[in-house]
Amino acid sequence: MPARIPPVAAPYPPDVASVLRRMMPPGEEPIALFRTYAQNPGLTEALHAWGSYQLTRSLSLGLRDREIVIDRTCALCGCAYEWGVHVQRFAGRAELTAAQIGSLTHGGATDPCWTSERDRLLIEAADALHADHDIDDALWARLAAEFTPEQLLDLLMLCGWYHAISFTARAARLPSEPGAPGFADFPAPGTAPAAG
Repeated sequence: MPARIPPVAAPYPPDVASVLRRMMPPGEEPIALFRTYAQNPGLTEALHAWGSYQLTRSLSLGLRDREIVIDRTCALCGCAYEWGVHVQRFAGRAELTAAQIGSLTHGGATDPCWTSERDRLLIEAADALHADHDIDDALWARLAAEFTPEQLLDLLMLCGWYHAISFTARAARLPSEPGAPGFADFPAPGTAPAAG
């Protein structure tokens, strides 16, 4: 199915080229999501500022924490596009195992691949925010014992941000990035990979 909002294609107008260059590592072509947002340059500039905070060391959560929340949120939203981008680019650096990626995609916090209470809490928080749009008092108390107020605010906003990203990528029908994995590439814990 073609994208509903076609990503802009090179050659880009100067204002679009400028922001797209800043959104990607040097020498890399901009991903389709960014080129889709570039249909609205003002929105793209605003998103770049916020996304830069979420994906840098400015965020009070570390890389592993961040990627657990992002991968889980995108999977819950059914957004294979953004999930695949993050698994492809960050899962290795975040030291997420194949079993953990499968669990984030198809399983849950009680899967045996999760040995850290911190990891389990992040999954439970993402699940609660997705399902209930809130966190109950019992889970909040457990989160507050592990994370600082600064980290809790970043956690809440990160989860919300990736809901918005997921909504855009799904509704715009963005195809997967070249080489990015799909949900079926990481089966649920305890199941065999799909035959390819």
